[in-house]
Amino acid sequence: MADLMAQPDAPTPTTDKITQAARETIYLCNFRVSVDGEWLCLRELNDISLTPDPEQAHEDPKDPIAIERLNLMNMAKLSIKGLIESALNLGRTLDSDYAPLQQFFVVMEHCLKHGLKTKKTFLGQNKSFWGALELVEKLTPEAGEITASVKDLPGLKTPLGRGRAWLRLALMQKKLSDYMKTIINRKDLLSEFYESNALMMEEEGAVIAGLLVGLNVIDANLCMKGEDLDSQVGVIDFSMYLKDGQSSKTAEGDGQITAILDQKNYVEELNRHLSASVNNLQAKVDAMEKSNTKLTEELAVANNRIITLQEDVERVKEECSNQSSRKASRAGDSLADGQVLGEARKQLKEETQLRLDVEKELEVQIGMKQEMELSMKMLETDMCEKQDALVELRQQLEDLRSLNQQLAQKSQNLEAGAKQKSEVISRLEEKTNQMAGTIKQLESSEKDCVKQARSLSSNAGKLLQKQL
Repeated sequence: MADLMAQPDAPTPTTDKITQAARETIYLCNFRVSVDGEWLCLRELNDISLTPDPEQAHEDPKDPIAIERLNLMNMAKLSIKGLIESALNLGRTLDSDYAPLQQFFVVMEHCLKHGLKTKKTFLGQNKSFWGALELVEKLTPEAGEITASVKDLPGLKTPLGRGRAWLRLALMQKKLSDYMKTIINRKDLLSEFYESNALMMEEEGAVIAGLLVGLNVIDANLCMKGEDLDSQVGVIDFSMYLKDGQSSKTAEGDGQITAILDQKNYVEELNRHLSASVNNLQAKVDAMEKSNTKLTEELAVANNRIITLQEDVERVKEECSNQSSRKASRAGDSLADGQVLGEARKQLKEETQLRLDVEKELEVQIGMKQEMELSMKMLETDMCEKQDALVELRQQLEDLRSLNQQLAQKSQNLEAGAKQKSEVISRLEEKTNQMAGTIKQLESSEKDCVKQARSLSSNAGKLLQKQL
């Protein structure tokens, strides 16, 4: 799964690419996924001929976006095929805990996320395929029931969670293929959400929509109440698509080891990218903490200023009251007192306006603080998801290593057996040579015996002639 955050002052294409990969699954573009029966095989592009296949003649073999689309399409083929076969063998209604079904939703989520346009908000860049799925309601009125059900589900707080719930409801209705074909045929509407080279905008999207028709033979009953769809970690488990080494022939052993090593290299590369993503996210969290501290200090200064202004207002009020009493006692100086009172009222009005401005600024600062706290919580959640993904990837790497060791042990055993057989063959050849020599000796002795018998018969004939 190809495929990361403090940003520099002047972003470059490289940093933008790393930032995008941090928020989505990383597709490692040095490798290409190929499907061989039930095999999932990653091959380096250097080992693949640069002459394009007839089916992919329109794509550049070195284009990383095209390779991502091909990878996702092949993964969708494997996932759909494995889900259909396992469901038919199981022979019952599928539930939410069924592992192949979970992996299918993960693959579909990656397909829908590919090439999404970024929407900038205060909390950072945001990507969600929920907006694209909402188009189905406008194009197909019968899909409005699904959209309404998703919006009424309790506990869904993010667009990602609503999109996951929509996919599950569409699968239960056996309308997922129809809905996907509907939105793929309206690329003019999809262009608002996807880049021009995204999977949903190219032929691979139409291929995946056609493959989804096979899922109509599956019955699923998925309960989404109480299920945390907002914070699920979407990591593809490649071990589900590997063949069992015990059923493979000896001639395929080398190919299996090579494919597993490719898988291992891919997972290690993905692990390094995720580690870099965690480090960048930690740096961004530290920057957020510093900004929060600064805002707290500014809030304290604003509070002190408000207190000072309140004291000034009280002082002005006292002066006004004193001036009013003086005006009553000094009837001859009424004009001068009126001027002083006007100036006091003017000053009071200015101080009151200043206090209102400070209160507004304080409200703005409090709102910014709340948004920063929400951003911190979302970043912490993202870090937890990345850590869970790292743990799962490490577990898959350990499984691949153990499988590699088993295959190496089997290869050694096969080599030892081949050596023993070759030794037995050499011994049999020696015995064959010895038996051939013995046969030659017997043949020569037989010839001698025939000669002796002929000589004896001639001698016997001569004796008989002499006696007669």
